[in-house]
Amino acid sequence: MSELHRITISTDQNGGRPSIRGLRIRVVDVLDLLACGASREEILEDYPLLEPEDITAALEYAARQAEQPVPRVA
Repeated sequence: MSELHRITISTDQNGGRPSIRGLRIRVVDVLDLLACGASREEILEDYPLLEPEDITAALEYAARQAEQPVPRVA
């Protein structure tokens, strides 16, 4: 089941960057923590407003963005 409904984008928050559930926690922040080796448990401990499904949503969002076609420059 998709968790993308947890990702919000608002021009009034975080400079219009994708965030988690309207919180001021950006998707990229969660992804950066994971990339640096932080476990899900560590992230949830450091950000008590996050839920386990939020981390899944961030990963799903990143995977979907990677599927976007890349325009070719002639």
